[in-house]
Amino acid sequence: MAEAGYILTGRPYRTIIRLAWPVIVSMMAHTILTITDAAWVGRLGAAPMAAVISSMFVIWIVWSLAAVITSGTVALVSRALGARETDKATDVADHVFRFSLWFALVLTVAGFALSPWAFEIMGTAPSVKEIGIKYLRIFFIAGPLLIAWELFSALYRAAGDTKTPFIISVSSTAFNVVLDPLLIFGVGPFPELGAVGAAFATVMSYCLAIAAYFIAFKRRPLSFAFHRRYFARPNWDIVRRAVKIGLPISISGIVFSIVYLFVNRVTASFGTEAVAALGVGNRIESINFLIAFGFSMAVATLVGQNMGAKNPQRAESLAFKTILLVSLFCGVTSVLFFVFALPIARFFNADPAVWPHCVSYLKILALSQVLMGWEIVFEGAFTGAGDTMPPMIVSVIGSVARVPVAYALALWLGFGVVGIWWTITLTTLIKGFVLFFWFRTGRWKKKEV
Repeated sequence: MAEAGYILTGRPYRTIIRLAWPVIVSMMAHTILTITDAAWVGRLGAAPMAAVISSMFVIWIVWSLAAVITSGTVALVSRALGARETDKATDVADHVFRFSLWFALVLTVAGFALSPWAFEIMGTAPSVKEIGIKYLRIFFIAGPLLIAWELFSALYRAAGDTKTPFIISVSSTAFNVVLDPLLIFGVGPFPELGAVGAAFATVMSYCLAIAAYFIAFKRRPLSFAFHRRYFARPNWDIVRRAVKIGLPISISGIVFSIVYLFVNRVTASFGTEAVAALGVGNRIESINFLIAFGFSMAVATLVGQNMGAKNPQRAESLAFKTILLVSLFCGVTSVLFFVFALPIARFFNADPAVWPHCVSYLKILALSQVLMGWEIVFEGAFTGAGDTMPPMIVSVIGSVARVPVAYALALWLGFGVVGIWWTITLTTLIKGFVLFFWFRTGRWKKKEV
């Protein structure tokens, strides 16, 4: 069984790094995958690239919906384990798992049916829409696998075992990276599927990950019992508590993703090259995003278990020390984004018309990366405490504001596509500062779950 006593008593920075590094490496592996996708698909032209990038905004919604389950599960399980109440941890895991099966099925059906509507909202060109719908529908077929992957990973993290998800994530990602060019370009016996080949590769990597988790349950068991009963009725009181915590985080992510559909629409008014540049910028930003997200996942467990152990002072100290670490990481990469903007643009897209847009976006984006890291880490800290309303309020208001501000700067005031880049950067700065001061109030320490 996983031992995680260091979370409650270990030296602060060593504790943070020990818990965070497997998550960060896993996130970086995922970043490599998204970068590889972009690099391969970008060689097919601007339209396939724009289709895959536009699809990602919808996929973000799916990941956000998964947070309805995973965020609440981490908060409840980690707090139960911090209080040494393993039976409660088992109850949460069992009943949330049963609920997740039905949740995933509904998500798959809805996503498959609504994929064309998403591209109508984004207003992409017909060639982009045609490819994008195929890409999304293939992805949604694997919806239940994605939800299961996220839940299983959350259970291990809540227990203080981040190495098992790390091993599985890196292995499945490596498999995906290898499979990508084979299915995109039709190497050897593999069919040439173009951009949708990347979607098929993703689905197959999900299958591998779920198989690996079922092996892990026997060879690297959780520190509490987890009974995977597929047809038993869930305890709705437990599900309600988990959803109550997870729903605000999910709403934040959904609103963020929907806003990006409209931001993508504004960007599309400046041409497919601008949309492709937005995609390149998002792929590069994902380096910092996923580093910060890795720290966020770690700090959620750190805060949750220490709150369960009635030690809010240690929970707060670990959160701010995590902020310092993520600031160092994001600060270094921000400098690299700014200095090497043009080589990055050339690497990710072969179309010279895309490069100027990419360069301007990366240089402006670099200014906000540290504060983006703050926002994500504080969201994890609030989640671990079970107090998810503050990050939801800040995220929703900041994200929704991007639509009118982008319209105003880009179209009404005539700044062009650069106005969109500044909109994203300025709102990110504001959200990071607001969450910093909100967390400092300490009201989250009184939250009961």
